[in-house]
Amino acid sequence: MAYNVAMSDLDSKLQRLEDILQGLGSVAVAFSGGVDSALLAQVAFATLGERAIAITVIGPMHPELEVRGAREVAAEIGIRLVQVPLEDFELESFPNDSRRCYHCKHQVFGLIQRTAAELGLAKVVDGSNADDLGDYRPGMQALREAEVGSPLLQAGLTKAEIRELSRRYGLSTAEHPAMACLITRFPFDEVLSIEKIRRVELAEDYLRSLGLTQLRVRSHEDGRLARIEVAPEERTVLLDADLLDTVDAHLRALGFRHVALEVGGYRTGSMNH
Repeated sequence: MAYNVAMSDLDSKLQRLEDILQGLGSVAVAFSGGVDSALLAQVAFATLGERAIAITVIGPMHPELEVRGAREVAAEIGIRLVQVPLEDFELESFPNDSRRCYHCKHQVFGLIQRTAAELGLAKVVDGSNADDLGDYRPGMQALREAEVGSPLLQAGLTKAEIRELSRRYGLSTAEHPAMACLITRFPFDEVLSIEKIRRVELAEDYLRSLGLTQLRVRSHEDGRLARIEVAPEERTVLLDADLLDTVDAHLRALGFRHVALEVGGYRTGSMNH
């Protein structure tokens, strides 16, 4: 098994997670439908029943694949899902600097907090986990300022353990690749637009249609260059001359002038510098 952990330790962490959630009384789970938030929603719903609700914010930085997936995963769990649009979010004036994750989460979690209050829920919780502490994540400050709880982190659960528990619950998300908002595909300080965001989204959708799973299309030179990252073990899929020609033609048709393949493969946070 790819993610094998000591079950006795895992059981104690799960019990800790259940105790944390029970102590909160009622929760709004910030829900993307990804690996972490899906497990949190599953355990919250199993522990609190209807006192747990999932809230998904829909903004221009969220791909339709993720929005649709959130609905499907919430239905799979059985938890009530509330999807709210992020209004008045202007990409062109968004501060796309080194703290962009903070700026984004400040708006997103502000909306989730307001929605949770309207629903009479005591606490907003998110899917941050123990592995997140070792990465560059300025968005964590926004969570602290909004007083968002992170039960998975409090329980000491790592990504591997979250996947293991997801298998135990039979969640379809157990093997899902990591997701990230589309703004992370762009260099700091570049002015963003709906057109640029959608071009990247369509390019990634196309690459997934080829059977690739873990991937990013990084946009450079003001949208003129697409740099494709795929999981190291999936690079050989693209090492076919005819397929490379097809990929090049497809991405150029979307508006990119140049298309490049990152020979080292996918690496999380590669735009964080």
